[in-house]
Parts: sequence; C-alpha cells; structure tokens
Amino acid sequence: MITQTGTHASLLARLGQSLNSGSDAAWSEFVDRYGELIRGFCRNRGVVGPDCDDIVQDVLLSLAKAMPGFKYDPAKGKFRSYLKTVTLHAIFRKSGQKGSAQALSEVDALTHAAASDEAVDATWEQEWRRYHLRRAMQTIDAEFSSRDRAAFTRYAVAGEDGAVVAKDLGISMDALYQIKTRVTRRLAQVIEQQVQDEG
Repeated sequence: MITQTGTHASLLARLGQSLNSGSDAAWSEFVDRYGELIRGFCRNRGVVGPDCDDIVQDVLLSLAKAMPGFKYDPAKGKFRSYLKTVTLHAIFRKSGQKGSAQALSEVDALTHAAASDEAVDATWEQEWRRYHLRRAMQTIDAEFSSRDRAAFTRYAVAGEDGAVVAKDLGISMDALYQIKTRVTRRLAQVIEQQVQDEG
C-alpha cells in the first residue's frame, strides 16, 4: 500500500537520508509508489517474469548510488524523465548481461537513444498515467463507500449498463450519475495534486 507522506521530492530527500540512518522506510515507500510503474514499463518493453523485479532492484541500486550527491532540481528536468532514463538503463543492462567497459558504453548509447524515442516516451507516459490513476484510486477507496466504489467501477470503468448497475445496487439512475460525477471529480482533483507534487 502506498504511504502518502509527501511529495516525491521529499521522498527523494528521505531516500538520501535513509542511506545514512540505515532506515528502509523511504526505500519501501519508493517501491510502493514506483515499483509497479517500473514493472509495467518493463513488460511493455518485453521484459517478463522475475526480470522485472531484478530491474526494479537495479533501479533502486542506481538511485542508492546517486543519492549521496543527488539534489532534486525541477529546473533541470522532471523526475519522471530521470526515472525513465534510469529504468531504460537497467533494462538495457539486463538484456546485455555483460560488465565490460564496451558493453557499458553500448548500454549508455542505447539508453540515450531510447530516452528520446517517441514510442518509448509514449509507453512511459502511458505507464505514468496508470501510476497516477492507481495512486488516486487508493484515495477514492479511502474516501468513498463500497457501494459508491462498486457503482463507479461497474458503470464508469467497466462500462456496464447503468440500469443494471443501479438495480443491482438498489439505487436510482440519478444517484448513479451523481456517484459517477463525484468520484470522477475527486479523481481529477487527486491526480492534479499528484502531478503538481511531482514538481
């Protein structure tokens, strides 16, 4: 479960501090927040099974190495672009499985080329939107009743017939429309806040 303890910038600062303190809390939160994003992107790049988990670990190791001197500066670029590049590098290293200087140089070249590829960007952005929706849905789960969540999921997400959903849940069509409107509005607010918190 994702722990909502602040912006990703504060999480990055806590990652750096946790290296000195020996605490794993910030790293666990990072995996909770971004692990599925990284795994989903890996699957879209053709990585399957335990290799996805290996890449998540490789990304964490890369971040751990970068954290002592890392200072997040939104003016230098978005965090999501940085995370995409680190993830691509881990994917290419995993596919190469070589440690030679030449192999690492090839990995760097592939990473650089892929980081600016429009198809790669589109895949990463798709996974980033899914990431935000997953996080926002956790807020919805905490703020709305099980009936309202079921109504929204069945009617707005799964596209079931409204009359059937309303009848099954014992509510009017007007109530179903209101639920959809309230949940959709709240989702938009939560996602907007998450995007702002990214910096």
